[in-house]
Amino acid sequence: MSTRRELANAIRVLSMDAVQKANSGHPGAPMGMADIAQVLWNDHMKYNPTNAKWADRDRFVLSNGHGSMLLYSLLHLTGFDLSMEDIKNFRQLHSKTAGHPEYGYADGIETTTGPLGQGLTNAVGMAIAERTLAAQFNKPGHTVVDHNTYVFMGDGCLMEGLSHEAAAMAGTLGLGKLIGFWDDNDISIDGHISDWMEKSVPGRFESYDWHVIRDVDGHDAEAINKAIIAAKAETNKPTLICTRTTIGFGSPNLCGSHDCHGAPLGHDEIKLTRENLGWTHEPFVIPEEIYAGWDHKAKGAADEAAWNEAFAAYASEYPAEAAEFKRRMAGELPANFEVDMDKFIAKVQADMPNIASRKASQNAIEAMGPLLPEMFGGSADLTGSNLTNWSGTVKVNHANANGNYLSWGVREFGMAHMMNGMVLHGGFKVYGATFFMFMEFMRNALRMSALMKIGTIYVYTHDSIGLGEDGPTHQPVEQMATMRVIPNFQTWRGCDAIESAVSWKVAVMRNNAPTALVFSRQNLTPMPRTAEQVANIEKGGYVLKDCAGTPDVILIATGSEVGLAVQSAEALAGKKVRVVSMPCTNAFDEQDKAYRDSVLIPGVKRVAIEAGVAESWYKYVGLDGGIVCMKSFGESAPAPALFKEFGFTVENVVATVESVLA
Repeated sequence: MSTRRELANAIRVLSMDAVQKANSGHPGAPMGMADIAQVLWNDHMKYNPTNAKWADRDRFVLSNGHGSMLLYSLLHLTGFDLSMEDIKNFRQLHSKTAGHPEYGYADGIETTTGPLGQGLTNAVGMAIAERTLAAQFNKPGHTVVDHNTYVFMGDGCLMEGLSHEAAAMAGTLGLGKLIGFWDDNDISIDGHISDWMEKSVPGRFESYDWHVIRDVDGHDAEAINKAIIAAKAETNKPTLICTRTTIGFGSPNLCGSHDCHGAPLGHDEIKLTRENLGWTHEPFVIPEEIYAGWDHKAKGAADEAAWNEAFAAYASEYPAEAAEFKRRMAGELPANFEVDMDKFIAKVQADMPNIASRKASQNAIEAMGPLLPEMFGGSADLTGSNLTNWSGTVKVNHANANGNYLSWGVREFGMAHMMNGMVLHGGFKVYGATFFMFMEFMRNALRMSALMKIGTIYVYTHDSIGLGEDGPTHQPVEQMATMRVIPNFQTWRGCDAIESAVSWKVAVMRNNAPTALVFSRQNLTPMPRTAEQVANIEKGGYVLKDCAGTPDVILIATGSEVGLAVQSAEALAGKKVRVVSMPCTNAFDEQDKAYRDSVLIPGVKRVAIEAGVAESWYKYVGLDGGIVCMKSFGESAPAPALFKEFGFTVENVVATVESVLA
């Protein structure tokens, strides 16, 4: 039987060999954390390599994602669908084993990590999801949701300010099923970290109300095992296990140095490392006894079978809850959702309320809440302004896990990544809100949700200079344009209550891509529409107001500026004007050419109107078209004065059209 150290050494040699073959990568962290991983994955974690999506599996997150060969080695050795050829193809085109773990590339990768600190924050979201799901579904005598979230993190993760946001939230909520391992190796790329990192990480986490286990030898399997047992026994607080390790452990000349952090060891050093570890096998050769010591397929299948038996007993006593649990974990919407939402949208169109689109958003949430028990909302300390709560809101806090809403505090970045973690866990349709300007704090999280192809919903209110007196610090100008260029991401800015309701429907139905919903502070005039026009809103752009024959000019607008476009069309006496509302350029671009040309007729001059920068509109109007837009930051004043000051008037639109047609 192989010893623990021999099993851990399999991770070390696979990692250094794969990095060397790729001539690129980070061998130091996998070699340093191998002993910790061996104890955790062999003795404590609950997972089934032959069913990577088993609902009650433990979640594992490698926050220091540059050490990806640690995770790939674990997946290969324990029996996941990750072959030795995949290991050999580390960092190569179309490989499952990318430079950093990429969600969806291989079974067992729970989230994409690389930007440091975000894996920890995803893990907090996963732990929130587990705790809330358990409160919603577990019954006396029937525990069907009961798993831990484990996260490995390095010094770099804890230097990022994001780690403070996540750690504080985890401690505040008392996430006892969250267990973190700090790879305390005193090294980052620039060298020893004492000049740029605080000395008391344990004290910081204790101040956040974590259970902290200090001074664990990260190369002593028994000490690691004892620490994990103590962490699992603490169910009222998250736990940080402080593991002191040596980066590049096993390398005679490079261990403990930043030289092995992000570069291959080199053939000579690898030969010496093999000798030092007593590893006599060729590169990418793992002896059968080592595989046998790692193989988790039988244990994982037995654990899942036991859970399936328990779930069958649960389903026998609580059939409705069991069916609901399976539906939610599969990411399926209720069968009647689309029909019921279309009824709501039709009613909104009939009522034509003259309200701010942020209020229209709240009305849509109110309509969806009873239809979707998986809806989980929140706001970054702006609930009363974002209007993201509804009559069925029940807040989750330290005392209550059985809710559907979180006040995230002023933690926009942390909120977004924790939301992503909840979505990745499964069982929830997650939305979170702040002012549109503050999406800047969240940008990396938006990009990561798009990269992972997950359906996180970002709600933004106070969408333009129309928010008024708070001034340019709070007035988004370039944000809409920059969000529109994120691949696999849709940004919606509705012009009234109807378009706002449709945007919510689309967002909820997009399981494999994130959506931003952008709403106004001020009231927006409702637009009359036919049923066909209402149906076309989902296409992202459609003809709202038309003329007889081929138009002389097409006005394109979004949000509050659609009303201005309609007024301007009426003022353009003697001109044939078409008004196109384009609440989502991303969705419009996905339509076929025939539809796009039917809306934006080729050869017809165009003018775009939006209270933001011009850059995203040139592809629609061309260089010979016109754009009524922001050319500077805003000012502090009431909204009507600002719109006039910056040229969002009928007179200016008419003048722009006349200039384009001249």
